[in-house]
Amino acid sequence: MSFTDASLVALRVFREVAERGTLTAAAAALGYTQSAVSRQIAALERAAGTPLLERRHDGVRLTPAGRVVLRRAATVVDQVDATARELAGLPDEPATVRLGWFTSAGASLVPQALAALHRTHPAITVTTREGSTPALVRALRAGTVDLALLASAPPFRPPDTETPALRLQTLTERSLRIAVPATHPLARAEYIDVADLHGQRWIAGSGEDRVMGVWPGLDERPDIAHTARDWLAKLRLVAAGCGITTVPTALAPARFEGVRVLPVRGGPAERRRILLARLPQPMSEPAARLADALRAAAIDTEDSL
Repeated sequence: MSFTDASLVALRVFREVAERGTLTAAAAALGYTQSAVSRQIAALERAAGTPLLERRHDGVRLTPAGRVVLRRAATVVDQVDATARELAGLPDEPATVRLGWFTSAGASLVPQALAALHRTHPAITVTTREGSTPALVRALRAGTVDLALLASAPPFRPPDTETPALRLQTLTERSLRIAVPATHPLARAEYIDVADLHGQRWIAGSGEDRVMGVWPGLDERPDIAHTARDWLAKLRLVAAGCGITTVPTALAPARFEGVRVLPVRGGPAERRRILLARLPQPMSEPAARLADALRAAAIDTEDSL
């Protein structure tokens, strides 16, 4: 069996596995059983004559051969879909850009950029999806998003070690901030001294993001009063006087009733970056226009602080 015998279904399944990071997640997204996904991957590996995935305890990782197949599979699947539309007599899809973004970027940066792009280039359609940094990086590699906004913390390492390396542009680099209730004693000043963070009650992320929301430089065990994944829930808890939380750079320009967002002075600087990531290949004109709008929105939000 040669690779020319590989089925389109197997290529679609492989692309989904590469994007989702696990066979289980790919099966759920496709509506298949996990065993059906495994069979398709096994058939594709037999056709390739080499393993395409490295099975690990935390999911799968592409082998060098798998990266080659993924790059080609994304092109083949997109071309087949375009051919099917043409044969069906459907109109060409409008100029569409697919954008991925991390959670807090949706509070200010993404809406502002999309509104500006719609005013200047109304013919460009943007579809978006929220995700974690690992999920968005996999989506870039799988070709299911064109651009991705990523959050980065020191020591600012690349988001993955795959090749070719992603093209990364820093849109902003700002200090982490603290959200406090408007009635809290800390809200009376224009900044918070890092020493005043001792003994505070914190609202942190839940699950694997549990440490999110607590000031990273604390030299004490934090008193975590509440945990929540959703940033709106965290800030509503802050407004209700239930505790304080850190605010990522993308969220800082937003305004929330009953909450003050303040800088922190003293101690090591806690910097955070917002990155625009893409594959190292020429951008389409619509993608370049969206990238320009995101850069402009990032500058505007920084000037508003």
